Amino acid sequence: MRGSVYYQSAQLVKQVFEAGAKKEDKINPDHEHYQFVSSYKTMESYRAVWNNFFNYLLEHWKIKDFEKIENYHIQSYIDYKVEYYPSKQYLEKISAAIGKLEVALKKFAKNIHNVDREYDFSIRQTILDEARDLKYVSNNYHNRAYNNALLLIENLKDPLHQLAAKIQYEGGARIEGVALIKKDQMMGIKVDSITNKEVGIVLTKEKGGKEGEILVSIDTYTNLNSYILEYDKFKIN
Repeated sequence: MRGSVYYQSAQLVKQVFEAGAKKEDKINPDHEHYQFVSSYKTMESYRAVWNNFFNYLLEHWKIKDFEKIENYHIQSYIDYKVEYYPSKQYLEKISAAIGKLEVALKKFAKNIHNVDREYDFSIRQTILDEARDLKYVSNNYHNRAYNNALLLIENLKDPLHQLAAKIQYEGGARIEGVALIKKDQMMGIKVDSITNKEVGIVLTKEKGGKEGEILVSIDTYTNLNSYILEYDKFKIN
């Protein structure tokens, strides 16, 4: 498969997502919606993990075609996450998302290439169980999200800080990803194949030079693009 991280994850989402799919159909091996995801929120959560994983593969393994993922890539990624002593809930979410990725890759191979391609990502559960047993995960989850992020953004005094915060809020970028944005990082306006809504695409560069596409609202993208056209680049301290 060719294309950006965002494009490839979108193609895989199409293999396992059907809004409103019935529970009995999702557990029926003979039904077309077997092993599907029916919740937008769950699918967005899984896709966020996929994008993070794909960016990890690009940076550490130089893998651009995510059909080439193998078991040891899964082990390396989850071991990498465990090093930072994640919460139990977060590691469980990663494991679940990787499990659904295995399903999506199998379906993609069957539906697109008409071949039965074997993927076995069961190592994810082994590492999760070991991390629990050895207490490499934290049982207490600390929610660092603001109760009213939009109100916080509105009260920022500097308009540039407001714009940067909107990009973070809408696209999920880290601060280092929005502190400096240049013309060549503005990827235009496209239709998100998942929500069927127009979004602005910004290529961000984060810690370690990691690159990734984020999706922002048309209004935010337009404001950012106008600023860059006038001042050549967007930069905050």
